[in-house]
Amino acid sequence: MKRLAVACAVMLLAATPAFATNIGVSMALFDDNFLTILRNTMAEHAKTLGVDIQFQDAQADIGRQLSQVQNFVSQKVDAIIVNPADTSATKNITEAASKAGIPLVYINRKPDEKMLPAKVGFVGSDEVQAGRLQMGELVKMLSGKGNVVIMLGELASNGTTGRTAGFKGVLKNYPDIKVIEEQTANFDRTQAINLMSNWISKGDKIDAVAANNDEMALGALIAMHQAGISPQKVFVGGVDATPDALAAMQKGDLAVTVFQNAKGQANGAVDLALKLAKGEKVEQFDWIPFELVTQQNCKTFLNR
Repeated sequence: MKRLAVACAVMLLAATPAFATNIGVSMALFDDNFLTILRNTMAEHAKTLGVDIQFQDAQADIGRQLSQVQNFVSQKVDAIIVNPADTSATKNITEAASKAGIPLVYINRKPDEKMLPAKVGFVGSDEVQAGRLQMGELVKMLSGKGNVVIMLGELASNGTTGRTAGFKGVLKNYPDIKVIEEQTANFDRTQAINLMSNWISKGDKIDAVAANNDEMALGALIAMHQAGISPQKVFVGGVDATPDALAAMQKGDLAVTVFQNAKGQANGAVDLALKLAKGEKVEQFDWIPFELVTQQNCKTFLNR
């Protein structure tokens, strides 16, 4: 009977390998609307797969993030997922996971490394595409003329550089549209309120606000409302299509945003980590497309 019980236990464990899988996740920060959606979706997906998943908050500190990855290595997790705090400083993170032979998946923010080694992948979206989609719509609203201010996200994020490059790529074709201000608000709503208030106080004519994310776009709208400026006169664009942004669009405040598929990125990162842990052959890069969201089609994105 003892032998039978042991044999059954072994067979049960062999039949349910997913329950033994442990994934460690280091997020750039917890205090971010879109990254919170991303984190919660990863947790939900892992739960449905019977996978243990633990999250750590790097608090926008790349040194803290490296330490978290090193702790995951010490714990001998089966795979690691990282949302980089600084996309230009991921080399040590990559090396720590690779030397330990632990699969590593970067999510949402692509590392600036020229090449990623075997068992290291990325799941995210083309940030330049997001900038092109947003600015393409703002240009239509401006009829090709006017003054634009650009709200930058965290300067260490390739979301900031890519989206801004997308903005400027479109604007090259419109010489009558001028970028009169370009400053960072670090993807933060409160910082964006202050930045927009400062720009308004200067008295320069602003016709549109191109923000690198929805949180800053919403901050710009709050500052405009405080100053008595109508969002029908100054068009504001964001990126992410968060619930708050979609609500602002339905009110007619936010002019345009770009849907970033949190579910696609989150599920894709967990799935890729599991495949790498099992030694399966995979595509190293999984690109999830952005989608344009306007006041006309925003309702179709409410449940996505």
